[in-house]
Amino acid sequence: MSTVHVPVHVAVLVGSLRADSLNRRLAETLREAAPAGVQLDIVDELGEIPFYNEDLDTPASIPAAAERLRAAIASADRVLAVTPEYNGSVPAVLSNALDWLSRPYGAGAIAGKPFGVVGATPTPYGGQWAHGAAARSAGIAGAKVVEEVTVSQSAVGVDVLTDDGVRDRLLAALALLVRTEPTAA
Repeated sequence: MSTVHVPVHVAVLVGSLRADSLNRRLAETLREAAPAGVQLDIVDELGEIPFYNEDLDTPASIPAAAERLRAAIASADRVLAVTPEYNGSVPAVLSNALDWLSRPYGAGAIAGKPFGVVGATPTPYGGQWAHGAAARSAGIAGAKVVEEVTVSQSAVGVDVLTDDGVRDRLLAALALLVRTEPTAA
């Protein structure tokens, strides 16, 4: 009897909207370097989702982009945020996505999903504050945060897209995220 290996589907939330952002390029690099059996899908349209407003969060009025976000995360096995740090915190677009994913409280699309956060910034700390805040927010939203997956990479003095050590740390974080089992939501 042969074993059927089902690919692990990782939804990737990029915290920068700029098409050529370093973190978007990191996400694309991870997608291309993902091991066999791991599929990374970058969830686009985060910039099209209006700020969370409970008045909009009804079956009759939910914005289509928010509904697509929820569907993308609900169908994924794991969630990875790849994000810079803006003014010492999480970019608004990522925070807003987490707000939409957290509702309804305790049963949102992100509930029980293993969640990790990585990214690079041109600062000595590599986005640690934003990464910590994103992990905290995702955990409150119900995700199963895998703290060991956090990679806050400084882009000072290193090309994070080509450095083998950086690549190895990011791929090791991805492998750990993939090995982490979801919890019942």
